[in-house]
Amino acid sequence: MITALAEVLEGQHAADLRKAARALLKHPLLLAHGRHADAFRLVRRHAPELRDWFDRNTGWSLQVDAETARLRKVPGVLTDPTHPAREVSRGAAPFTRRRYVLFCLALAALERGEAQIALGRLADQIVLDAADPRIAATGVEFALERRDERLDLAAVVRLLLDLGVLRRVAGEEEAYVSGVGDVLYDVERRVLAGLLATRRGPSTVRADTLPARLAELVAETALDSDELRFRAMRRSLTRRLLDDPVLYYDDLTDAELGYLTRQRGFLTARITELTGLVAEVRAEGIAMVDPDDDLTDLRMPEQGTHGHITLLLAEHLARVDGPVTLATLALRVRELAAEHGGFWSKSAREPGMESELVEQAVARLTALGLATRTPQAVVARPALARYAVGEAVIRTPGPVPPQRKATS
Repeated sequence: MITALAEVLEGQHAADLRKAARALLKHPLLLAHGRHADAFRLVRRHAPELRDWFDRNTGWSLQVDAETARLRKVPGVLTDPTHPAREVSRGAAPFTRRRYVLFCLALAALERGEAQIALGRLADQIVLDAADPRIAATGVEFALERRDERLDLAAVVRLLLDLGVLRRVAGEEEAYVSGVGDVLYDVERRVLAGLLATRRGPSTVRADTLPARLAELVAETALDSDELRFRAMRRSLTRRLLDDPVLYYDDLTDAELGYLTRQRGFLTARITELTGLVAEVRAEGIAMVDPDDDLTDLRMPEQGTHGHITLLLAEHLARVDGPVTLATLALRVRELAAEHGGFWSKSAREPGMESELVEQAVARLTALGLATRTPQAVVARPALARYAVGEAVIRTPGPVPPQRKATS
């Protein structure tokens, strides 16, 4: 009886630990209140075990207090452009360069500000900071003289609201954009303080190029021994297995590939034990797939018109050797519209929409590791073969299509 009870309790503990880990991977910033309150309580209960696992296997630090849980994730590939911040509740459009700059300026202004702030006051402070000659020299301007500038600021504020940095007290952003009202917010300073996920302060970085600056922001201590180098490789590979839809062998250095070949079973078993992700090992690489199809922010296939078009183009690319130009894909969409247009939205069938539909489909395929692109062409990657019609699909087993794990 005692043994059976112990097994039940152990199983419940493992299940709760897995839920907590998955919650952190999907939402690296959890708050004690709001829609993720239950997940926060699980994470707080299992914080010591989670903190130890993520530090040992990924190098990510976990900070938990009475109000927030913050997993400070460092991406496996620093220059990967397929994980953008996105506008909240307005078509999920990716942030532009100007919005990223406004986001950083807003955080700086909030850090210096009081416990409450009006949107107009925040805008005034951002305008002053944006006038800095060093920012102006980059070509980014922000003077609040145009509606599109106010729309950009509203998008930044909505992201801050979604993250929990701000809490709306009165007013609506639409009124501010239209110039007929203002908005008042509470500033959650504890959440604000936990947003930055770097190993060193940005002001201490001295590198000139973007890749070098990103590397310097997250650089570990000097890797002056084999043990430290192996630890760094283990962490980097585990981060990529957790975050990326597919880890391709040909993207690795010789040292990384050698380490992964020797330690593949250990690395994937550790991930499966904590998260429930299952290793799908292929000749070209490894994908950690989610049988529950939940631990992802981008799916393939997806419902709706854009999902259907993406799947049809994936089938087309999987049958083609070599690069395919965007113009050729646009022509293919026009042909597909004649066959499948009855199932598509009216806007997707309008003349001239082909290029935009292709861009959206290619962006999804690239983010999922199924294709790479140049300014004018697209090249299928090996994992796309599972979407080829006919015999190729039969030869390609696997429980769930590649997924990009959620991140932020």
